[in-house]
Amino acid sequence: MKRTLMISDIHGCIDPFNDLLKKIEYDSSRDQLILIGDYVDRGPNSREVVDRVIDLVENHRVIALRGNHDQRFVDLVRQNSSEIQHKFMDHGGRETIKSYCSDIMTNAAESLESLICHIRGQYSKHISFLSQLPLHYEDEKHIYVHAGINPAYPNWKEQPDYDFMYIKGAFYQANLQLEKTVVFGHTRTVELHNSPNIWFGQGKIGIDGGCAYGLQLNCLIYEDGKYKTESIKR
Repeated sequence: MKRTLMISDIHGCIDPFNDLLKKIEYDSSRDQLILIGDYVDRGPNSREVVDRVIDLVENHRVIALRGNHDQRFVDLVRQNSSEIQHKFMDHGGRETIKSYCSDIMTNAAESLESLICHIRGQYSKHISFLSQLPLHYEDEKHIYVHAGINPAYPNWKEQPDYDFMYIKGAFYQANLQLEKTVVFGHTRTVELHNSPNIWFGQGKIGIDGGCAYGLQLNCLIYEDGKYKTESIKR
């Protein structure tokens, strides 16, 4: 592979995602694309994004990790939990429901339970796919995780699944003693350096540009030992 391309937190923003792949001239025959989780919620086209990610993984050797929003979507469909339903709807899930159920949402009175049943019946492949995505990936140079690494664990691979998907300050404020650089999403880079551009920290690189919040979708490019960045404004 000539280049390693890293993108995170697409959050239903299918047009910026496709535009970004065109801008960087993505070629699966020579590029390794790594997607770092959160494909659903907040943006308008979660279903289309998951379709695209499935195709990329199955046909183009793309590595895709699981994010906290992806896990919450799986839990929504598989568990009869009012708590999960409330959290899902309060964190951008309404847009996901609209994306998956636009063909049956004939009126505002359509119950959430009936919409979940529709997704469970019609999009079981999507739910199975998201549920089986790995929580981390590693190559010679980088460790890839959606949210980060808990410094309290001597062996980072033994940290709880929750930390891979949710950890924030305890990770990015820590001085990690790792041989590889951690590339992560989840925490918008505006929270790290008041800019949607990619954040380069000590042993860590944050790439979530906040596309679903009207900012931008970032791509970190690693080639011949050097980093480049590209982005698409939403």
